[in-house]
Amino acid sequence: MSSSYVIGVDIGTTSTKSVLFDNKGMLITSHTIEYALYSPKPDIAEQDPEEIFRAVVGTIKHTVQNSGIHPSSVICVSFSSAMHSVIAVDAQGHPLSRCITWADNRSAAWTDRIKNEMNGHQIYLRTGTPLHPMSPLSKLTWLRHEEPDLFSRTHKFISIKEYVFYKLFKRFVIDYSIASATGMFALTRLTWDEEALEVAGVTTDRLSEPVPTTYRLTGMDAGWATEMNLPASTPFVIGASDGVLSNLGVNAIDPGTVAVTIGTSGAIRTVTNLPVTDPKGRIFCYALTEDLWVIGGPVNNGGMILRWLRDQLCSAEMETAARLGKDPYEVLTEIASLVPAGSNGLLFHPYLSGERAPLWDANARGSFFGLGLHHKKQHMIRSVLEGVIFNLLTVFMALEELIGQPKKIQATGGFARSELWRQMMADIFDQEVHVPESVESSCLGAAILGLYSLGEVDSLSIVSTMMGTTHQHVPNKDNVLKYQELGRLFVRISRLLTDEYRDIAAFQKKWMQ
Repeated sequence: MSSSYVIGVDIGTTSTKSVLFDNKGMLITSHTIEYALYSPKPDIAEQDPEEIFRAVVGTIKHTVQNSGIHPSSVICVSFSSAMHSVIAVDAQGHPLSRCITWADNRSAAWTDRIKNEMNGHQIYLRTGTPLHPMSPLSKLTWLRHEEPDLFSRTHKFISIKEYVFYKLFKRFVIDYSIASATGMFALTRLTWDEEALEVAGVTTDRLSEPVPTTYRLTGMDAGWATEMNLPASTPFVIGASDGVLSNLGVNAIDPGTVAVTIGTSGAIRTVTNLPVTDPKGRIFCYALTEDLWVIGGPVNNGGMILRWLRDQLCSAEMETAARLGKDPYEVLTEIASLVPAGSNGLLFHPYLSGERAPLWDANARGSFFGLGLHHKKQHMIRSVLEGVIFNLLTVFMALEELIGQPKKIQATGGFARSELWRQMMADIFDQEVHVPESVESSCLGAAILGLYSLGEVDSLSIVSTMMGTTHQHVPNKDNVLKYQELGRLFVRISRLLTDEYRDIAAFQKKWMQ
């Protein structure tokens, strides 16, 4: 067994996970601690920053403890984190607010004003974060105007990772990756964007110092070091955001390689050597390192749509699954496999929770289109599966416009366990689909970035030696022809319904009980 180890920590929306790897990328052990998301109203999504900090400390502690290794053999701890969070803190770093997460929508009205009245599109083109309530630019603008007392009392506005590092090292630093997801960071200059800060009403002294994603801090607080079973001299690498590190962790950093993930939500991402933004505002651009950038788009509606289908429309199928001792989703995909590609002309737009990329429209709503008397429940089930992939295809098409035809797709997430869904992606995208070996991708990405920071590896491409491929699918040309025709219709319908989405969302807000 190797004599040196690295811990990758992923601070997620619902939990923090710490994973111990050896210096060859082999997973040794891990520990996860979950925490609450506080949502007393539909547009509020907050967390307790101290609860998350304790989860970080606790997962590292148990990972070291459970591994049986000597603490001094941990050569670094490197971090991945969810993006777009905002915490108001005083001069001593104490929270004045909860952690406002990416899912909080209270800044929606101010997002529209930034977009329409405050030169928002030009700010996006420089900063790479689409105009959406998830963006800290929107959140700070909302706080400035709607919570002026809190805004004026705040010493700094920071993210959850910054909060963790301040507690450990008493320094306010933000990595280029998390900074590039604020909507306030000029990508080509790697500095705060003056116009964005003016819109948000802050100056640089009220934000953290931007540093490279390979930046290391040492000399942490002795008490917290003891709590984590680590020497206080252990280097902590600030790392990057979870999305870009997931690309690294699934070996999708070479030009032309695209990572597609479907979990509860979904995302498509690829790596470029220069920052790229979209004249149409459809994609994000976030930093991995100073010379590697991840562009792509997140979608709200992934596996959660299949869960909705299961719970609302398929109670009989669930009883069958329970009787046969099968996974309910396995039963649903078996039923879907009985229907030909294209669901006999039934399309499903999966916008049950609004949508981010490529529409960036919180008002978007779901629908079946083309429903006829010849359709049965199995057609609806297959069209739901197809609709999730068609939606990701629209983001894929935006990437193609900007960087050309991708060469390879690496598919990850819970959906990759389904042979039908994997083949469906190959057919709808008309691309070979590869499924890498199952790994904790964001944690592995953080660990590799940590090794790179220390000079233990010469290149991030070392990830290619750390994993293989478990499944590979090639497009079925007959299915491709059907899906190309339906794909064009899918896109056209969603673009035509912008006003109708707005009106039905307003009706629901007014009358829904």
